[in-house]
Amino acid sequence: MTPRLAFALDAAHRAGRRTLAHFQTGAPIEYKQDGSPLTRADTEAEREIRDLISQEYPRDAVLGEEEGGRLEGGTGWVIDPIDGTKSFVCGVPLYATLLSFEESGEPLVAVCYLPALGEVVYAEKGAGAFWNGRPCRVSKVRSMEEATLSCGSHASMDAQGRAQGLAQLAQVCRATRTWTDAYGHALVVTGRIEAMIDPVVRPWDISSMRLIVEEAGGRCTDFRGGRPPGSEAISSNGLLHSLIIEAFAS
Repeated sequence: MTPRLAFALDAAHRAGRRTLAHFQTGAPIEYKQDGSPLTRADTEAEREIRDLISQEYPRDAVLGEEEGGRLEGGTGWVIDPIDGTKSFVCGVPLYATLLSFEESGEPLVAVCYLPALGEVVYAEKGAGAFWNGRPCRVSKVRSMEEATLSCGSHASMDAQGRAQGLAQLAQVCRATRTWTDAYGHALVVTGRIEAMIDPVVRPWDISSMRLIVEEAGGRCTDFRGGRPPGSEAISSNGLLHSLIIEAFAS
């Protein structure tokens, strides 16, 4: 494990534990201009990580969901202090603290810590993916009839014109669920489901997860199969990826 990955794990755990102090407490909620919720836990967790980065890597650029920033040349840290704030404010434990380090736009280390579940998945470029300290791999399911797929909310799928493709997949796969946000991608990483369909993502939502998915043997692309994913993402075990892409192309 390189020093950067060790640092990222420690920083994500510290920030994630800070969110637990506000979880299921009825803490006040604000709303951003785009209508997404914002809590004190979001701002405190991002500030925790930024402070740690400034101490350990003072010259590194930082991009975060709450405080913004810019990565010059695509190099620096990417933070999502609470991915799944809607789950967080509802007291649902399916939220994550995400932290990655990118170089020229490619993630080199990535952490997804699920503090309320006590789970962590992480990866380093070329070194594989890990779930709670043990190597993990995507599933080996090759048949859509045996596959379980997860997706963003039905409203977001519909708003992005993806409802028809999802309906087509739902007719043939074993099950579809809305285990959304980073948690859905983490389920792919650990082989518990076969794909996560995410119709709306921002850089901090997907930076960590795409590296972890790929290091676990899967694929993470946009809805046309392009890499890296931009404003949308599909993570899968790789074996079913082309079938999923085809469903959204038809």
